[in-house]
Amino acid sequence: MPNVEIYTSANCAYCVAAKILLKQKGFDYTELRVDTDPARRDEMIARTRQRTVPQIFIDGRHIGGYDDLVAAERNGTLPKAAGSAA
Repeated sequence: MPNVEIYTSANCAYCVAAKILLKQKGFDYTELRVDTDPARRDEMIARTRQRTVPQIFIDGRHIGGYDDLVAAERNGTLPKAAGSAA
């Protein structure tokens, strides 16, 4: 199973949409809340040079935000979740 990390905040519709898409594709993920943990926000910015959420990593590779996740799913570059037929 790929290791998926997603930086999120509570009031973010794109974060919710990204988590739904990841679940639909069979991924488990670790959610890293930047709104409740300033150290996580600093970590996210250092890793991505981005200040917006969501920011998604799969096996340490930065996928990007929600639009990037959708694009990867549509163009076939999104890794398969273990046991996923989709």
